[in-house]
Amino acid sequence: MRHIDDDERRSRLALRHGLHPDHRLPDAVAVTRAMTVLHATEPATVHLAVHARTTSGTPEDVDRALYEDRSVVKQLAMRRTLFVFPRDLLPAALGSASARVAAEQRRLITRDAEKHGVADDGAAWLAAATHAVVVRLAGSEPLSARQLREQLPELAGTVTANLDKKYGGTFQMAPRVLTLLGAEGRIVRGPNAGHWRIGRPTWTLMESWLGEPPEPLTEAEGYAELVRRWLRTFGPGTVDDVQWWLGSTKASVRAALAAVDAVEVSLDGGQTGWVLPDDVDPVLRPEPWAALLPTLDPTTMGWKGRSFYLDPADVPYLFDSNGNAGNTAWWDGRIVGAWAQDDDARVRVILRADVGATARAALDAEAARLTAWLDGVRISNVYASALMKQAPLP
Repeated sequence: MRHIDDDERRSRLALRHGLHPDHRLPDAVAVTRAMTVLHATEPATVHLAVHARTTSGTPEDVDRALYEDRSVVKQLAMRRTLFVFPRDLLPAALGSASARVAAEQRRLITRDAEKHGVADDGAAWLAAATHAVVVRLAGSEPLSARQLREQLPELAGTVTANLDKKYGGTFQMAPRVLTLLGAEGRIVRGPNAGHWRIGRPTWTLMESWLGEPPEPLTEAEGYAELVRRWLRTFGPGTVDDVQWWLGSTKASVRAALAAVDAVEVSLDGGQTGWVLPDDVDPVLRPEPWAALLPTLDPTTMGWKGRSFYLDPADVPYLFDSNGNAGNTAWWDGRIVGAWAQDDDARVRVILRADVGATARAALDAEAARLTAWLDGVRISNVYASALMKQAPLP
């Protein structure tokens, strides 16, 4: 059995993710394809992830790919997370990961509509609400959630929950209905009504946005294609890695690995990983490299098992309690710290330990490159890590 050690895994990461300066990619579409998908929970992450992997281009170029060319599309999928997909991967997601999310959201919305007095028959209420949205958007310009809620009485209703928690309160049902329709692929996020660093989506019919609705693959076909792309980007990975990333079951993962003829390899630490059958040959190690990646970057969040690029002792400083990564600083395939902006929007690197003069100079050069690209724009983060905030750990 072929053995792929941690050094080679880091080399694969550098080359395939477009992070090594000699292997950067031409544009947003190429970056999205290289990474399978881009995380989009925080809107700025998409633009920052593209910048980290390209040598030219602007935030407006990313917006053009998203909202004019529509060559990449925002879609709720794995783990009920918003991603940017290359357009041709949508059928796989809609038939598998997105469909799984949609089924669960339909169950929860129906339950909560009845539990919180929105309607006696939650299923009937939800059917009327989704129908009203689709009818209203037919032939319409894209509309915001607020506009739809104000125009459609079928969307009226609130849920009050967890008042004893900081995340509790009273919430409109309308956004949840739109989330469900998005997961089902019936509607899609259209133009962003705010600055690129802020998410203010408008909604439109998927068929209006893309010209024709994507035809979902079967569940098995969809998972197989997602796993094929994941292995090309992140392989080798373990069954646990793939299951975590997909948000699916081990049975689905094992079936998908078999469908793509994945090959077993051994990993450091005695684990078994998987690669595509044409991806067994060794990868040469590139020269050392530096990168500054944004919150929830797909490289940082690509695996469940992260010890080959992340010191477990650093996790509380770089991730929140739910496992969400903040901004990260990388040197030669390992996370060595974080980055943040000062009051003048200059990017500064915050290290966990001394990395030496060469690494420090390379990281400072990346900070200067990112500062220039941001051109005075300050990024706010929902998932700011303790190191980003330089806050004491609890």
